[in-house]
Amino acid sequence: MTEQLVSFFVDHLGGLVAAQGIVFVVSLFPILELRGGILAGYALSVPLLQSFPIAFVGNILPIPFILILINAIFRWLKKTPLAGLVNRIEKRTLAKKSQIERFGYFGLYLFVAVPLPGTGAWTGALLSCLLHMKKGKSFVVISLGVLTAGIIMSILSYGLLASLGIG
Repeated sequence: MTEQLVSFFVDHLGGLVAAQGIVFVVSLFPILELRGGILAGYALSVPLLQSFPIAFVGNILPIPFILILINAIFRWLKKTPLAGLVNRIEKRTLAKKSQIERFGYFGLYLFVAVPLPGTGAWTGALLSCLLHMKKGKSFVVISLGVLTAGIIMSILSYGLLASLGIG
C-alpha cells in the first residue's frame, strides 16, 4: 500500500514540484510518513543525504501538533456526527498499546522505530496521548524512533533496492 501511495504522489506531482518537495509532502502524510518519503526519494533519484533530512523533518513536523492538540480535537469531534469515526480510530490505535504499556517509553521508541504497517510517528503520538504519557518526553522518543526508522529504510531502499537494481 505504501508503494502505491508513493507512486501516486510521484506520478501526480512529478514535473510540478521538485523531487525534494515530493519527498517532503509524502513524509507529512500518516501511513506514508518517513518510510514513504525515503522510498519517494529513492524513486526520484534524490541523493540519500538530501532525502533523509527532508523526510525526517516532514515526518516529525506534525508530531508536536498531534501531541498538543489531538485530545482536544477528539473531544470536540465526539460531539459531532464524526464521533463514530473518532471512536474507531481510538479503538484501533489502543489495540496496539500492549508494547507501550509493557515497556513504557522504550516500547514507544520501538513502536515508531520499526518500519511496519500501522506503526510510526503519527500512531505513536496518538498512542502517547491516549495513554497520557508526557508530551515532551514522548516527542523526544518519537523523534529518535523516526531517526531509527529512517536509517532502516535508507539501508533497505538505497542499499538493498539499489544493489538489486530496483528503482
